[in-house]
Amino acid sequence: MESTDGETYGQVIENRFKSVASDPLSTFGVDVDTASYTNIRRMLNYGQVPPPEAVRVEEMINYFSYDYPAPTGADSFSITTERGACPWNQDHELVLVGLRGKEMEIDKTPPRNLVFLVDVSGSMSRPQKLPLVKASLVRLVKGLTERDTVAVVTYAGDTGVALEPTSCRNKRPILDCIEGLGAGGSTNGAGGIRAAYDLARKSFYRENINRVILVTDGDFNVGISDPAQLQALIEKERESGVFLTVVGVGSGNLDDETMSTLAKHGNGQYIYLDSVAEARRAFEDKLIGTLVTIAKDVKLQIEFNPAVVEEYRLIGYERRVMRPEDFRDDAKDSGEIGAGHAVTALYEIVPTRSGAAAQNASAGVKGKGGILEVRLRYKAPWAVKAKESSHVLLEDAASTDNLVFASSIASFGMVLSGSKFKGSADFDMAMRLGESLEDSGQAELRAEFLQLIATAKNLAELRGRE
Repeated sequence: MESTDGETYGQVIENRFKSVASDPLSTFGVDVDTASYTNIRRMLNYGQVPPPEAVRVEEMINYFSYDYPAPTGADSFSITTERGACPWNQDHELVLVGLRGKEMEIDKTPPRNLVFLVDVSGSMSRPQKLPLVKASLVRLVKGLTERDTVAVVTYAGDTGVALEPTSCRNKRPILDCIEGLGAGGSTNGAGGIRAAYDLARKSFYRENINRVILVTDGDFNVGISDPAQLQALIEKERESGVFLTVVGVGSGNLDDETMSTLAKHGNGQYIYLDSVAEARRAFEDKLIGTLVTIAKDVKLQIEFNPAVVEEYRLIGYERRVMRPEDFRDDAKDSGEIGAGHAVTALYEIVPTRSGAAAQNASAGVKGKGGILEVRLRYKAPWAVKAKESSHVLLEDAASTDNLVFASSIASFGMVLSGSKFKGSADFDMAMRLGESLEDSGQAELRAEFLQLIATAKNLAELRGRE
């Protein structure tokens, strides 16, 4: 059994309930990271209860797909809203806000200029690390087209260019380079990042997808190791138009905090690979979404109607919460969304119990007869000015399997993290909600999810007997 001792996670301070009368606006940057779910899956499959700080509920929810309509016309996104019962508090309700980005056909994607930045330090030698990395990158390369180029930078005690930018017309040199990678030495992650960005700029074309893909266990133990300094470096580099995707592997020294920070500020996604099957999902099934950004600095602002809602709590997204005035400040960095990606957010709301709050109702929402108004703001990948759209959730809105499944995942996450807001939620509740759903094309993933709940429950019961 692998140990998770020595792994680094950032503190998560849960969002609290807010009064709509005094604070009607909830603003946050979207997040399509999924690393928390696959990392939790890895721990549970190792027979270990995840530490509370490893649980990011929004990443668990966003690992799965939901039945949202595709955007139409020139719109880059569709907006879906639902309202239903709150399983863990019968006096409250849940509101779901869902986004779905437009799809892109493989033959319509711009050429891809990719640099693989691979950690080959001594800590990567375990079977769950570099061998998995190599198998994953091979899968990714096999999905590329002859218009794409790949370069490889390795880093350990020193940084080296293992492969100059090479056309995918002949993938053999690329595959040979990946398959020949070996591990050994300490980790100069900062030096590797600089070298990878330098190499990406050599093959840079504005019309192309220009991206560094960093693959590591996150053990940055040589060079710049301070997260704030690494963040500043990444923020500077992203201005060149080269985005960053961070792929984490392994256990024992996983620096989840640093990798999450790098992805957030590098205009990219944080993915954790716990198996070859997950590599297939990220680099084959969802390859275009992983590599092709359709919108950056994506923000959501929800305005609640105090005539209908007394209090609200955003479930998750603690690291993405923004001030209301940041919503229309286009200089503020926010999340990115890839082609075909979806984003789901859940709010727990307290319905208004008296007419007093209605006197302070927002004319903007109340005048439209809604519970809340969703405002979406984002920029095209190279745009400076953002676009904005809105959607009103009406009082007669109903729920679907989307909300039920998301509430199953949320209840599971809150129990794992020991949330003070979990109410009556327990593993059995999460299981019942998940089992109540009809098959929606995710039968295998949902079955695996239910098995994780059962595993977590068994581990918790064993702990209780110790």
